[in-house]
Amino acid sequence: MPKPTRILAVCDDLFFVVKINDSARRAGLTCDFLKSAEAIIEKSRAERPLLIILDLNAKAIEPVGLITQIRAELSLKGVSILAFVAHVEADLKTRAQTAGASMVLARSAFSANLPQILKRHTGPGAR
Repeated sequence: MPKPTRILAVCDDLFFVVKINDSARRAGLTCDFLKSAEAIIEKSRAERPLLIILDLNAKAIEPVGLITQIRAELSLKGVSILAFVAHVEADLKTRAQTAGASMVLARSAFSANLPQILKRHTGPGAR
């Protein structure tokens, strides 16, 4: 089975939308930006993504609930969830980790490390 090349993301901050899109393109991946939890779940079921990226500060979703929902789906158990959050929101970071996010980073660390993270997901030995 070929490795997925699609990333799904929920992010309403234009800076991060551009950063994610650019990094994905450079890694040979495509990224779909979706506006709701339902869209993420539906699209994930239809085409298992390589990675789901969630901006925990996005207004369109309840991120912790979405992470819980994704982790409850048997077919999506192995999908990595990368979340990022304002560094001052330690409680939200902890709740996302507890819900099952694979990695939760401060916005600055996410921005700085995204190309390397994507490379890790697409390189030899990844999944």
